[in-house]
Amino acid sequence: MRTTTPDTPHIRGRWRRAGSAVAATAALLVAGLGTAAHATAATATTAHEVSAKAVAAQVAKAHVQYEKAGCGATPKKGFAACDALRVTGGTTAFMEKQAALKGVTPKTVKPNAASDSPTGYGPSDLQSAYGLTSAASSNGAGETVAIVDAYDDPNAEEDLATYRSYYGLSDCTTDNGCFKKVSQTGSTTSLPSADSGWAGEESLDLDMVSATCPNCNILLVEAKSASDANLGTAVNEAVKLGAKFVSNSYGGAESSSDTSYDTSYYKHAGVAITASAGDEGYGAEYPAGSRYVTAVGGTALKTSSTSRGWTESIWKTSSTEGTGSGCSAYDAKPTWQTDTTCTKRMIADVSAVADPATGVSVYDSYGADGTGWNTYGGTSASSPIIASVYALAGTPGSSDYPAQYPYAAAGTSALNDVTSGSNGSCSTSYFCTAKSGYDGPTGWGTPEGTDAFTG
Repeated sequence: MRTTTPDTPHIRGRWRRAGSAVAATAALLVAGLGTAAHATAATATTAHEVSAKAVAAQVAKAHVQYEKAGCGATPKKGFAACDALRVTGGTTAFMEKQAALKGVTPKTVKPNAASDSPTGYGPSDLQSAYGLTSAASSNGAGETVAIVDAYDDPNAEEDLATYRSYYGLSDCTTDNGCFKKVSQTGSTTSLPSADSGWAGEESLDLDMVSATCPNCNILLVEAKSASDANLGTAVNEAVKLGAKFVSNSYGGAESSSDTSYDTSYYKHAGVAITASAGDEGYGAEYPAGSRYVTAVGGTALKTSSTSRGWTESIWKTSSTEGTGSGCSAYDAKPTWQTDTTCTKRMIADVSAVADPATGVSVYDSYGADGTGWNTYGGTSASSPIIASVYALAGTPGSSDYPAQYPYAAAGTSALNDVTSGSNGSCSTSYFCTAKSGYDGPTGWGTPEGTDAFTG
């Protein structure tokens, strides 16, 4: 990770000021429109619904307050940080949506307080947004999606059960063979030390697999530390144990060692390996820079009146907060990438929701970050979503590198082209700015069904 974290004093102050302004705007709207709503009994319901929608529309323009997960601090050389952001205040897009549907004033997330119900998008939202409702119902049985993270989450299985039970998903437990947790050596008993920050990341990852591919088996591989070598070893163990889909929601600064890491850890023919593009705006990080992985960027996802019912733009909160992208300094360009200005590996390939303001629901009960229902964002959300879409699409060809699959579907209806927004300033426009077709922050776009993720 490259820059100042969102929980430094000057960032916290900026978010508090934004939140206060939003609250004041919402209060004024409620006061003004509430009077109109009581003008006549005949129009009360309609006016109240308009009021709620007007409030939601205003609140939608505001930033939520959030912080980096405890595993997101800038790592030292040779180590990685997670790409997870936890909402601590404000009103999320999901809360706005629910308020508008019910015709009520949107509530807010209370900082560091457990919620008794979700405040972020759930399985039905994500499946709807990405055209996966049918596939999620009928596909994925027998496929295993592996999650690679550092350190142990002692409550991983219990929290996964809570999430799945709330949303009416089938049980996924050690006993029924759906869930398995191992160390980087494959041990089920000798696990790494526990870590609250990484536990939140692990809950996010497990819940996103559950939301996207509820019939899939889940393998959680815990590295003994967040070093590049240990995380890479955990990737190898996931593949050794039979996973054909592996998600990596972490990253760090690029280095000259990346090309050797490529062949040691991420070069697995017949396996779809995804990696988060990063959360600090324009700039490349690793392992998203590996030519053997699918680099996953991040979007802001909101409901709309379009036939799709959803709209997306590049996720950017500020100059240092948004999806990563860029031209790798070290990794060679894979043959399937055809953009011409970047002569090496270009990030990203595809994308999915990552903006904390339009974030996803997660249940986590372990440690300081484990406050029950939370909303998370960051490209830590988008990476396991895309890994799970690959799983819905079926087992990759044994000699394939599935990162190339979306390129075969480029420009087709199998991908939602994201054409608005930017994640920073760059000398080559498409490296950081949305355009029709390929751009760095969102790649070729977001899934519309599974057709872009099969060979």
